[in-house]
Amino acid sequence: MKRKSSRENAKADRLPRGRTRHSTVTELKIIGGKFRGSKLNYAGDQRVRPMKHRVREAIFNLLGTEVENKHIFDLFAGTGALGLEALSRGAAQATFIERHFPTARVIQKNVDQLDVGQSTEIIRADTFFWVEHRLEATDSPWMVFCCPPYDFYVQRQSQVLSLVQTMMERAVDQSVVCVESDERFNFGLLPEPDSWDVRNYAPAVVGIWRKEIAGA
Repeated sequence: MKRKSSRENAKADRLPRGRTRHSTVTELKIIGGKFRGSKLNYAGDQRVRPMKHRVREAIFNLLGTEVENKHIFDLFAGTGALGLEALSRGAAQATFIERHFPTARVIQKNVDQLDVGQSTEIIRADTFFWVEHRLEATDSPWMVFCCPPYDFYVQRQSQVLSLVQTMMERAVDQSVVCVESDERFNFGLLPEPDSWDVRNYAPAVVGIWRKEIAGA
């Protein structure tokens, strides 16, 4: 067996934590709904960490019909797979927030390919800044997908906690917030820690929070 050189090993060690070294998937598909089986563009960029198909499927199985008629906020959107999956399953509208311009162009390609431009908005901005300064309340319930790079839960933990709290506070009743992290993040740090349904899909850990009707 040919051994890797020290240079090759050093290069592998420089890959960001939270990215898999075997993340060579260049084909993504919509799993369910009216666009089921449709391929999504993904160039294999290391800046993007598409959620594994099995995790996305598990999440949408948990959410079921709750996705219908919701306004989707796909934060740190990457390929836009989560928001587009939600539209496929009956969501009313999707807003994608992605600061990396080439990645945002990939979202646009996927939107165009599925012909859902009338139901989408792509915002090229820093997610933390946009949520703090640009996010406005809506009359319809939200479904929020917060899937930042895993390292953010360590390096920018206070910002992530503030972002999630803001989404929870500004959302109307019957909204849903879904957070994906890895095992390094403690979901007990989030607001209303006992209200989160936390599931482990190693290496991903997913928490779902629902905003109940006041007084119900």
